[in-house]
Amino acid sequence: MPSKFKLCSFKTCPWVHRAAIVLQEKGVDYDIDYIDRDNRPDWFLKISPHSKVPVLILDDETALFESNAIAEYLDETIEPRLHPADPIRRAQNRAWNDYVPIFSDITHLTNAADKADLDVRRKSADQRLAKLEGALQLRGNDGPFFNGADFSLVDASYAPALLRFTLFDRLYPIGLIENYPLVRAWRDALIARASVIKSVVPDFEDYWREQLIVRGRWVAQYLGAAAAE
Repeated sequence: MPSKFKLCSFKTCPWVHRAAIVLQEKGVDYDIDYIDRDNRPDWFLKISPHSKVPVLILDDETALFESNAIAEYLDETIEPRLHPADPIRRAQNRAWNDYVPIFSDITHLTNAADKADLDVRRKSADQRLAKLEGALQLRGNDGPFFNGADFSLVDASYAPALLRFTLFDRLYPIGLIENYPLVRAWRDALIARASVIKSVVPDFEDYWREQLIVRGRWVAQYLGAAAAE
């Protein structure tokens, strides 16, 4: 096993958050190199084929990219295993991990240009939440995680999106997750998990809100009202 791990990151990136959660769950010590997303250094561009984060550098030599590939590598090489032991359940989990990029619809609510655009994005997010509610109905137990009592790679995959959805919903409540009690309970368990909390920068919600202003997001106009409340 490598003796040194370095994660290349943007401070708000949900895909980096996914990889960091797995590192936290494995108890791996790692460094983080925060990349300026508007001025990505040449050394980073050489090791990231699509110029995106995360990239995990092993022993200053080998670079792995794509959050799902990083998570799978970590799970194959470092205990405890987060994938289910049962091969069918493991395949089902991998399928839901493949679905998670579509679930980024809920993290993109912040990109809405106006109320009409947000309404369109809300409908798409609603469809994703409905799919997840259906998946949780089939697990045959009360959770609290995707498979039940044991935290899995699927939990690590969806926690970043559900956390960011929660931050958006606190700022601009859109009345979605209340319709999906299983997703809501799952979300609550995930965002209270130590690995999820520790794998983002301190005061993450404050930083996330600052970025809404920096990026000129439409929803940033509601920050004053949210702070007053």
